[in-house]
Amino acid sequence: MRYERPETIDQATSLLAGAKGKAFVLAGGTDLLVRMKGDDFEAGLVVDIKSISGMRDIAETDEGFVIGAGVPCAALNEHAALHAAWPGVVEAANLIGSTQIQGRCTVSGNLCNASPAADSVPAMVAAGAQAKVSGPKGTRMVPVVDIPLAPGKTSLEKGEMIEAIVLPKRPARAGDAYLRFIPRTEMDIAVVGVGVNLTLGSDGTVETAHVALGAVGPKVVVAEAAAKTLVGTKLEDTALATLAAACSAASSPIDDKRGTVAFRKDVAGVLARRAARIAYDRAGEK
Repeated sequence: MRYERPETIDQATSLLAGAKGKAFVLAGGTDLLVRMKGDDFEAGLVVDIKSISGMRDIAETDEGFVIGAGVPCAALNEHAALHAAWPGVVEAANLIGSTQIQGRCTVSGNLCNASPAADSVPAMVAAGAQAKVSGPKGTRMVPVVDIPLAPGKTSLEKGEMIEAIVLPKRPARAGDAYLRFIPRTEMDIAVVGVGVNLTLGSDGTVETAHVALGAVGPKVVVAEAAAKTLVGTKLEDTALATLAAACSAASSPIDDKRGTVAFRKDVAGVLARRAARIAYDRAGEK
């Protein structure tokens, strides 16, 4: 196995494109290094991207925030402007692993791991985040929702890597939230996760809504029908009950030792109600 530490994006994508056998990008390494210890792990090349300029930077622009693929999740929480604009995304990222893991793990890595239970992904999808993907053919912007295809599988082509995650500029009177259920108090994988993003009119009525569900399907579920139940409401009890039912209906989880299908569908509705209320309250404060 070769280990390379390029200094430019072009060098990194060229290495990935020319690799014989499987090639992996090393950012934080909290997933990859664990996998490398397995007897069945095979790799021809590991490309460490941390020496590439911008990989560990968070930039605020007129369009929003650009989060380099090597930015550790702990740094998101320390960026005051990002935390104020997208608290739900930051909170989701800060649920990944322990304090020690937070200093290494990245939202780009969490996305590319393509786990249905990834915490940061539903929050980013609800926020309308995009991935800046670089490869031999240049750069393209891809909605985060389109990166994972199935457990462990992404839409990235040979030679491509995520350069950054781009969060849009937060409009006025808008708020987001992410909640998950786990059997333990911390450091566990989501049994269900829910991201909600809302914008309000001047009278407090929901004008736009986005709802994304994690761990209830082979990839993140965009619950469009559930989101529509909130538009035109002020999150009255009837609206929240309809939202919960729609999220349960949108879920297609599996039965396993961590939860039954019925339990997960019920929890999806419960968390959606709570996350929507948090997002609504945050939107009303801005």
